[in-house]
Amino acid sequence: MTSYPLLDVRVSTPVLELRGATDELLGELADVVRAGKTDAEPPPYDDPISLYEPDPDQRVAKWLRAIWRGRGKVEPDAWRLYFVVVVDGRPVGMQDLIGVNFSTLGTVTSFSWLSADERGRGLGREMRAAILHLAFEGLGAKEAGSDAFVDNHGSNAISQALGYEPNGSDWATRLGEPALLNRWRLTRDNWQQQRRTDIQLHNAEACQTYLPLS
Repeated sequence: MTSYPLLDVRVSTPVLELRGATDELLGELADVVRAGKTDAEPPPYDDPISLYEPDPDQRVAKWLRAIWRGRGKVEPDAWRLYFVVVVDGRPVGMQDLIGVNFSTLGTVTSFSWLSADERGRGLGREMRAAILHLAFEGLGAKEAGSDAFVDNHGSNAISQALGYEPNGSDWATRLGEPALLNRWRLTRDNWQQQRRTDIQLHNAEACQTYLPLS
């Protein structure tokens, strides 16, 4: 147990585990960030985790500071849970759950990245399924959203496969340049229709105590 119970929250599937992003786990994952294995093509949208920083040591430092800042912001209109993705005992990426006016609307969105060494194995879909289970089963979410650039075929395919419905389009930046996004929406009813029975939540009750869910 840690002194901050939200870091003890875990989600496990037959393939992987999402573990609360303790400093120890982030330290293990730092080698992946330092090596530049977070790069993707096409690149994801700009996010305050600063994975585009060219200098390896600065990239790790900015990434860690962004996570530490994000941990400290826990407000009714915005909070973020950071999880390290662990496969066969190895940290291989991150999967975040973000509350968006959750206490009023019950809505969440997500953000993730996966080491370049681990892509193409179906882990992206498994990560998303795990975090959705926490959102709907553990936190009682009413709806989950997801955005992906129109040319990010992998992310769009995951959303479609998991029951999200198209929800319009929007603009965002990547590497500072504007690009068109697909927006996706997953209702609780649609999630229920294909909810899995092999995903387990651990210590999720901490979310009820330490997050402004209502």
